[in-house]
Amino acid sequence: MSDDLGFLGIRELGRLYRSGKVSPVEVVEALLGRIERHEPKLNAWITVLREEALTEARRIERDFQSGWDLGPLHGIPVGLKDNIDTAGIRTTCASRILAENVPSRDATVVKKLREAGAIILGKNNLLEFAYGIVHPDYGQSNNPWDPGRTAGGSSSGGTASVAAGQVYAAIGTDTGGSIRIPASYCSIVGMKPTYGLVSRRGVFPLSWSLDHVGPLARTVEDAAVVLSVIAGRDPAEPTTIDGVDLHPEGLDDVSLQGLRVGVMQHTGDDLRPGVRKRFEEAVELFTKEGAAVSDVTIPTLPYCDQLLMPLIAPEATSIHEPWLRTRPEDYAPMTRTQLELGAMLPAVDFVRAQRVRRRLIAEFQEVFKEVDVLLNPTVAWVAPKEDPAVAGDEGVVEARRTSPHNITGVPAVTVPCGFAEDDLPAGLQIAGPWRADRLVLQVARAYERLGVWKVQVPRGVREQTQPA
Repeated sequence: MSDDLGFLGIRELGRLYRSGKVSPVEVVEALLGRIERHEPKLNAWITVLREEALTEARRIERDFQSGWDLGPLHGIPVGLKDNIDTAGIRTTCASRILAENVPSRDATVVKKLREAGAIILGKNNLLEFAYGIVHPDYGQSNNPWDPGRTAGGSSSGGTASVAAGQVYAAIGTDTGGSIRIPASYCSIVGMKPTYGLVSRRGVFPLSWSLDHVGPLARTVEDAAVVLSVIAGRDPAEPTTIDGVDLHPEGLDDVSLQGLRVGVMQHTGDDLRPGVRKRFEEAVELFTKEGAAVSDVTIPTLPYCDQLLMPLIAPEATSIHEPWLRTRPEDYAPMTRTQLELGAMLPAVDFVRAQRVRRRLIAEFQEVFKEVDVLLNPTVAWVAPKEDPAVAGDEGVVEARRTSPHNITGVPAVTVPCGFAEDDLPAGLQIAGPWRADRLVLQVARAYERLGVWKVQVPRGVREQTQPA
């Protein structure tokens, strides 16, 4: 399978399946070959389900031959972050704590993917328990654009595998930016839906009130297709919601002409010059296309740096308390330190953080009376060599522009907006009101259609026969 086929969109691949020009078995075999060639330097996978995926591909091949069709994800190979339960397949959370953990049932999101005919190619690497640090037993997932740098976290392996053409989409989790940050670093699309739109049942929690589950894909359309399958109310998960129109048809129905666009201010003065330039160019494009662009000030936004950890840390520590008492040595040292800090945080700090959170939500509600969407750079810089600790200064700054959308629960997507420092990718973040996930994706698609970037094979995984 050529790179051209490996980097097709989900619907394009589906058309080839249904015309009989390409078989799911052929595709899975080729993707497994790409994983084998690239894995030593990317380290994107914890478990590759070679035999299981091939068996499923053969079954789906027979489905198509008999006219059985489950929709756009039928036969599409995908990856799962390894904090998402898979029945009979180990789910490690990239930690020694759960190295031998084999769940008895699928997470709801996995169940929905299987029912839609997706092929689970394996379990992707991540930062330990999605908490911002690499466990030495698993190592860092590296960036397909420069394997000497991180893919970002915590949904690192899924992002790397999508960017490298090893799968057509992956499922990640996002507590402070863990889908959108790596997507920005690797030049793909990453969507954090409205809080509760995708069930978290069977997903190991980091912070109950901040965790989101969402898609990673190479295009907005692909992300929309995946989200339409995995979203919806789950009777077993009380925080889930429904009533959101997510049908992927009609993504092109929104024009930027007349769209009210707010450019978020007070997001820090740490923007690298190259990232700032790409962002300013994106804003200029919105203006050129007829959007009504204005600066937006959210008074509480500058305090989000101090807000994120008092919200995450107590919830994370309460989840890990039994293992902290009995197996502290099995955590990576920095993960353990961050969990221990959560135990020392005064309860009054958590209460104050929740009160400030309510104020921030109210301010977002007021802003969305004046604008349809908000824009800001996804991250202040391009991919660094290593992932910063969540509790460290760099970790707080890394999530400065993404965490407000976790704290408020509004939908946000990052899309590639070109290349910045060291010729590495930068991302544009688009956010909208609660339940406006479809609008956010439509605006992202409108920007995507302007041709700022195109899907391409990253430098670090190009075959030797390809031009540099």
